[in-house]
Amino acid sequence: MFGIVRPCTHRLTEGLKTEWMAHLCGLCLALRADHGQFARVVTNYDGLLVSVLTEAQTGTLPAGRRTAGPCPLRALRTAPVARGEGARLAAAVSLVLASAKVRDHVADGDGLLARRPVAAAARRVARGWDRAGARAGRAVGFDTAVLVDAVDRQLGIESLAGPGTPLLTVTEPTETATAAAFAHTAVLAGRPHNAAPLAEAGRLFGRLAHLLDAVEDQEADAASGAWNPLAATGTARTEARRLADDAVRGIRLALKDADFAEPRLVHQLLAHELGRSVDRAFGTTTCGHAGHGDGAPRGEHGHGHGRGPVLPPHFGGPRRPDPRGLVAGCGMFAALCCTCQMCCAEEYEGPWSRKKREGCCRDCDCDGCDCDCGCDGCGDCCCCPCDGC
Repeated sequence: MFGIVRPCTHRLTEGLKTEWMAHLCGLCLALRADHGQFARVVTNYDGLLVSVLTEAQTGTLPAGRRTAGPCPLRALRTAPVARGEGARLAAAVSLVLASAKVRDHVADGDGLLARRPVAAAARRVARGWDRAGARAGRAVGFDTAVLVDAVDRQLGIESLAGPGTPLLTVTEPTETATAAAFAHTAVLAGRPHNAAPLAEAGRLFGRLAHLLDAVEDQEADAASGAWNPLAATGTARTEARRLADDAVRGIRLALKDADFAEPRLVHQLLAHELGRSVDRAFGTTTCGHAGHGDGAPRGEHGHGHGRGPVLPPHFGGPRRPDPRGLVAGCGMFAALCCTCQMCCAEEYEGPWSRKKREGCCRDCDCDGCDCDCGCDGCGDCCCCPCDGC
């Protein structure tokens, strides 16, 4: 799974953790129900925000939950999951944006996608997801054409961008797409007065997602020769950090102008976790839990494990294993799912990349609530960290 909003469950109260998992599983099951098993691979942490925003405005309704059967990713446990128009909108948006991600990788010739037969198959999958997303969007009154148009414009903007091009010119299509998705949650919730502030929050969220993706991929893109917004426009990381911090503050202010029936989970994800996502991307976070709170630099996955610096391979340090092939990676993906490691493991090896990952229920990079309200993980938080209590 991918996305920038990956909350540490140590910061969530048991109730908020249950709600977050309900939306994550609800998105996954909405994809399966409407688009088949394979569509579940586009489940992502950011897509579920659409479902969260919808329910935050309506409140949790009895019809908005159902009990799902045992799932390997929940250690074969049943659980309440979100359903309804919010989950279906999240599925539509996830499909279209995943399609864009696939086409972007094809255009860059990443990995196996550099091979023409594989690239052709990936394009067919992407077109299928576009059509499926459009059908799902129409079912909830959302025209996904705005997302597709943004994706198409993105490629043209990137081809023209060069040194001196404002970075926000490059992020504009992503901003437009996420603004439309966030604003439509107000329509689904029957609160049209929320459309404007949520569109602003979505616009800034899209900007932030684009910026953090560029920052996290900068070194890898430089090594592979792939296009990167920061390198192409000559933008320094300090400027990218300033833009990211401004986006986080803008999202917090926009949320204060919106009317929510149940704001706690939205506040936790978009007011608190986004700031930590920025810290994580720029490598400025330390973990405050037992065994990780000594202020040591964070490792690749957000934890200071006290192992000392990682030496390059020619000094006898660990060598990153070669990525798995397509078939072997698919087999490993199935094994990880069936053994619940992708959900519950402290650490597991990525099925294709073989990079170390953390289970979505175990992602810890926190030291408690970062506002001055005295709450523990915002379980009882009513304030916004941008202006204190």
